[in-house]
Parts: sequence; structure tokens; C-alpha cells
Amino acid sequence: MALDARVEGLATSATLAMNELAARLTSEGRELFRLGFGQSPFPAPDEVVAALRDNAHRCDYLPVRGLPALREAIAAHHTRLHGATVKADNVVVGPGSKQLMYLVQLVLDAVTIVPTPAWVSYVPQARLASRPCVTVPTAIDDGWRLTPAALEATCREAAGDQGQLATANGGGAGRGAPGASGRLAARLPLLILNYPGNPTGTTYQESDLAALAEVAERHDLLVLSDEIYGDLDHRGQHVSMARFYPDGTLVTSGLSKWCGAGGWRLGCLLVPDALSRVGDAVAAAASETYSAASTPVQHAALQAYRGSSEITAGLEAQRRILATLGSWCAERLGAASVRTCKPQGGFYLFPDFGVLADRLAERGIDTSDELARRLLTETGVATLPGSDFGRPPRELALRLAYVDFDGAAALRACAEREIDEGFLRQHCGRVLAAIESMCEWVGR
Repeated sequence: MALDARVEGLATSATLAMNELAARLTSEGRELFRLGFGQSPFPAPDEVVAALRDNAHRCDYLPVRGLPALREAIAAHHTRLHGATVKADNVVVGPGSKQLMYLVQLVLDAVTIVPTPAWVSYVPQARLASRPCVTVPTAIDDGWRLTPAALEATCREAAGDQGQLATANGGGAGRGAPGASGRLAARLPLLILNYPGNPTGTTYQESDLAALAEVAERHDLLVLSDEIYGDLDHRGQHVSMARFYPDGTLVTSGLSKWCGAGGWRLGCLLVPDALSRVGDAVAAAASETYSAASTPVQHAALQAYRGSSEITAGLEAQRRILATLGSWCAERLGAASVRTCKPQGGFYLFPDFGVLADRLAERGIDTSDELARRLLTETGVATLPGSDFGRPPRELALRLAYVDFDGAAALRACAEREIDEGFLRQHCGRVLAAIESMCEWVGR
């Protein structure tokens, strides 16, 4: 039996594989600190769960693009909170943003540009869609953020040396409106931007986005802005790339992170008028693949996106807990000579152990994969190697998801007391114990 070249040798997603390994080791009686899989520790709001239960009897197929009322609510949510002005008619609802991002790469004849470190599925999705992919390394000194200079250099190099970024209409789509000539351009440059970032925990400020938008306009880039962690910006001040590059930005988001409902699989794609053909093409591909997202889940999502004072208060509490916990972890690792950017959103850290390379080499550790393996076997702390996120194998970086705690109990408690180290030790103790175990291990 022959397999297609696109899947030959393709492994299970690293994050899902780590979650399955951790579950197996736990079932064997091993105590693990589960910092490998990035799933929200917080429960879905009670009223959203109630809406799912109340609509469980619904068995009808909904429109491919999604429940109309839900699309209205999603458009209003992102317009109100993130500055991404979008019409309900241009929203596509799907079974998770992951599926929608893949369909975007599938329907566009594009070359994908991915800054690294990057979420583990961007590059494999480009491979599955038979799209060429260019990775752009970022640096810890820049907060693991893509700089306008690096993006400019990537565009010039690819266009000049390889011609990969040349568009069918000669780049004449018009300022800020790639593809506005009415046809999808061949080999469009498609930049995937993700912030707050997985795996880094850092985000982009308005000045950063404005500068990147200038480069994108100059080179007629499309931007696929993965803003799934936007509502978990620790300050509650996430701003969409679509505000600065409205006609060239596609935005994806969903319920999984801010609503604690990853397993429900509900995502959305926001499409500007100038790229309506992309939305049409994604919907057409959806109709031939998954048909529509789950009907009961869409009705529950309607309640989530309409919001309430209880949902808002719960989200604000999540941000305060994650901000305090993430800062504690970063500071503790820093004290152990591990370089780490203070997280600004989501629940990730991407620490760099490079300063300790000589000491680690003495223990036979010279790759991030070996570093993650030894940490797991010698301390019980499950992480993911930086190589899974597109970094060089010998760069000693790891991704930590500081989510191994009872989010429901933490939410109840934070309404009654200050979120300080005492709170963290009582309600997020496993995360603190994991970080302290890592630091002790490094010290040895």
C-alpha cells in the first residue's frame, strides 16, 4: 500500500502526542506534572454549559457557514472587543479554528510564511495542502516576535531569489487589498501571525502591528491572524491585526481557550469584504468535508458570544490568575539562569536553557528533544521540545503550558482573596512544584 507523499512520515501532532503519553504514564501510576498540553484549566461558564444541555436535542444540520444568530454574535464580539470590524455575512463557523486555518491554506494557491517558534500544526498543514512554506526565525531578545525588518527581508529574498511571492496580477491588487482584482492570485504570500503566542506567551503591541501592516501592504501579503488567545490577553487589551490591515487580514478564533471548551470544537473565520472569495471558497470546501459544525455546540456558543456579566467577570478572573502565575514562573526560571520572556497572554512560556548548554552537555543533553525527555524521566515534568515548534534541534528551548491546576477552584477562590504567592501555592501548587523541580534539576 502506497501513501501519498504529503502524509508519508507525518506524525501525530506533538501536543496531542504528549497529552496521550502523559495520560498513559499517569495510568501506570507515575506522578506527572502536566505542562505539555495546552488546554485551558478553567471550566466553561455554567450558563454556556446549560445552553449546550438545553439544545442537546437539536439534530438538524445548520448552514455550512454557521447559525446566523451565532455569526451575528461573533461579529459583534470581535468588533466590540478587538477592533476587527467584520460583517456577520463574512463569518464562517467551523469545528475548531484548526480546521478553518487548514481550509484557508487549501483554497489559496499561496506560499505560507511562518515565524518560529510556531504552533505545531501550521507547517504540517501547509504540507498537507501541498503549499510551499517559508519559516522565519525570531529571537528571544525581540520577545519571540516577528520584526518588520525580518518580514521585509523574507519577502525580498523570496521574491528576488525564488519568485515564490510573485502574484498573478503583478502585485497590482491595490494598497491594502490583496486579490482585490477579483481573482485569487497565484502563489500569494500568506503570513500566519499568532498572538498572544503559542508557544511563547508574548504578544504584539499596536505599534508592532502597524509596522507589520506597512510591510504587508508593500508586498501584497495576505495575513492569517490566529487570535485564538486574544481574549486571554492578560491586560484584556488585545487588538486585532485586522484593525491595521483590514482588507488583507483573515482572523481565526474560537471557544477553546477563553471559554474553556476545547473539546467542543467550535471555531470561526472572519473575512473582510475584499477577500470574500476566500470565505466563499472555504465554505465550499467545508460543504464537501465536515458539512457544518455541531448544532448543539453552535447554540451553546451563541450564549457564550452574547456574553453576560458573569462571563465577563469569569474571564477577567482567568486573566488575573494566568498573569500572576505566568509572571511567577518566569521569574523563578530566570533566577535559575533560564532565559524566559514574561508572558503577556494565554498560558505558555518558551524558556531558553542555552546559557546552561555546557553544563547540560556534560550530562549528555545537547538537543531540546533530549532535554524534554530527561526532564520527564528525571523530574516528572512533561514539556515539549522547542524543535516541535520549528526551532533548531540544538537550541535548548522548551514550551511550558502552566495549566496543571484546578481552574474551577481557583476561580471560586479569587473572588474572595488577593492573587498572591500564597494564593498560587494553595490553588496552583502543582505548577509551582513543577517549576521548582525544574529549577532544582537545572541547579544540579
